[in-house]
Amino acid sequence: MDSKSGTGTSDQGEPSKREVGMGKVGKRKGSARSEAGREPAYTVGLDIGGTKILGALLDPEGDVVGTVRRSTVHGADGLVAGAVQAVRDVVASGGVELADLAGVGLGIPGIVDHRSGTVKHAVNLGVHDDELPLAELLSAELGGVPVVVENDLNVAAVGAAHVLERAGGEQDHEDLAFLALGTGLASGLVLDGQLRRGVSGAAGEIGHIPVDPLGPECPCGQRGCLERFASGKALEAAWPSRHGRPAPVELFEAARGGDQEAMVVKDRFADATASAVRLLVLTTDVRHVVLGGGVAQLGAELLDAVQDALREQAKASPFLGSLKLAERVQLAPTHVPVAAVGAAVLGRRS
Repeated sequence: MDSKSGTGTSDQGEPSKREVGMGKVGKRKGSARSEAGREPAYTVGLDIGGTKILGALLDPEGDVVGTVRRSTVHGADGLVAGAVQAVRDVVASGGVELADLAGVGLGIPGIVDHRSGTVKHAVNLGVHDDELPLAELLSAELGGVPVVVENDLNVAAVGAAHVLERAGGEQDHEDLAFLALGTGLASGLVLDGQLRRGVSGAAGEIGHIPVDPLGPECPCGQRGCLERFASGKALEAAWPSRHGRPAPVELFEAARGGDQEAMVVKDRFADATASAVRLLVLTTDVRHVVLGGGVAQLGAELLDAVQDALREQAKASPFLGSLKLAERVQLAPTHVPVAAVGAAVLGRRS
């Protein structure tokens, strides 16, 4: 499941700019500066998942000037070797040298200690109980380039803020929740330009908020958690794949074709996702909720369904109507690897 529980160590008090990396995460072109007033240099970000590594190279102004995709090799040694090669590949794609890098950021699932740069319990990567000093190992292989490690959802939130803010427009995009509709359900938070982890790293772990005391049991030990209704796994349970394609694709196709059962399942899923959006806005009042994760690959069809559900729910409540929830929801950018970009942004903290 997409879970951030236990990521990082306790952050006492308000997060500092050094902890976050850049303070305001989405600097406009020509305005980016790294810590202590130093001029920024190139940074690399890697989004490491169970099957692939996505990499992005940011230039000194924060533009994406190179990307790469590689298969993930499981196990500690394979993970480090794959990350090293991904960094070398994406640097080469941008026509620069390792010596030009100010830092490297990694986004990775599992229990991450962002201060020490370690990760454990990244089971789908072959990393189990022992802490893997990923930052230290990768830095050594890259000739001493500083490396930071962060939870995968946190880097996705930072990346979405960076990309959307630089896309222009009048509204501030540095205030958002990245809602990951993957195997499970969780969110990353960038509040007023600051990455919010929480004192135990559980900020945004909304998938494990119980919404139905009589609902199905959740692997977390509770019953009726939101994740059991609004996630890829929940959708697959309600509408198993019948033709070998992803369950969300088959469900929405069947609903589009007029299948009454599919329409009911689709609406129920949209309602549950809308509840997740409502929960995020009512607890953090973020300006934007960005839909990402595997289910979000459905694109505009999913966005329309969630926005329709939010509008329908608001009809019974003038209060909800005043919050304009549907207008706050958008899809994650698809033209760049958002999580890798966020990791590169956080890499500037070094």
